Amino acid sequence: MILLADESVDRPIIERLRLDGYTVIYISELKRGIPDSEVLLLAKEKNALLLTIDKDFGELVFRRKLISSGVLLIRLEGVPNKKKAEIVSSALDAHRTEMPGSFSVLTSRSIRIRKLDSSAQ
Repeated sequence: MILLADESVDRPIIERLRLDGYTVIYISELKRGIPDSEVLLLAKEKNALLLTIDKDFGELVFRRKLISSGVLLIRLEGVPNKKKAEIVSSALDAHRTEMPGSFSVLTSRSIRIRKLDSSAQ
C-alpha cells in the first residue's frame, strides 16, 4: 500500500510508517504549500491512501465530489506523537484492505470507515 501524507501529518507518524515498511510520500518533502485539491489529485494519480489531519478533505471528497483513492483523517489531538504513530500504524495494519476507496476517520477510541461512492473515485 502506498501512502501519501499531507504536510499536516506529524513527522513521527511518517517515520514510524516507513519503519513498518510502508511506502510514504510526504508532501512536506515533495512540494510544500500545494492546494488540498492538488494533494488529493496526486494521491489518486499514485493510487495512494491520503493521510491527513485536515478536515477540509472531507469537504473536497463529499461536497465537491473530487476524485479520491481513499483518505484517512487522523483525529488524535492531545495524544503524544509517539502514541499517535502507534495508533496510526495499528489502524493501517488492521484495516489495510478496507481503507482504499474509503473515507476513514481515526480517533484514539475508534475508526469509522465509509466506502466512497464509486462515482467519486
